[in-house]
Amino acid sequence: MGTKLATIIVSSDRILTKGKTNKSGEIAQDFIKNYGLQLHDSTVVAEGYTPVDDAIKTALAADCKIIIVIGGTGIGATNFTPEVTEKYLSARLHGLETQVLLRGLESSPKAGLSRGIIGMTEHGGGSLIINCASSSGAVKDALSVIFPLLPDIFRDCESL
Repeated sequence: MGTKLATIIVSSDRILTKGKTNKSGEIAQDFIKNYGLQLHDSTVVAEGYTPVDDAIKTALAADCKIIIVIGGTGIGATNFTPEVTEKYLSARLHGLETQVLLRGLESSPKAGLSRGIIGMTEHGGGSLIINCASSSGAVKDALSVIFPLLPDIFRDCESL
């Protein structure tokens, strides 16, 4: 694959305050590297609507083609990652969302608690935005389903 830009956004107050390590972000970085993509940025932001929204806007402005947002997919008071993501999407990839859910359920019944969504910002192009729950297992499950399909996802776009 080419060297399209990828960004990782981790929404976690605990990681931001150094109470927890960013293992999920490191796993996502490994996927980006192993698939020959270029990491533009890996950032940790506070939980909540505005911090996630600002980070996605920044990634889109930098023309990142793959934006991985980790965390904020549950039902907590500060979990707005799906709501923020949805406003940027032109084409939801419901089938991929289902595949990720099925993969996650093989490991944990908690996978069904994630409301993460996946989609493209434009039909026939744009950026792919992926929501992952914050556990390292959830990130592995999601990216192991999605990354092998990147050539197909970007088939109708400029080459990935």
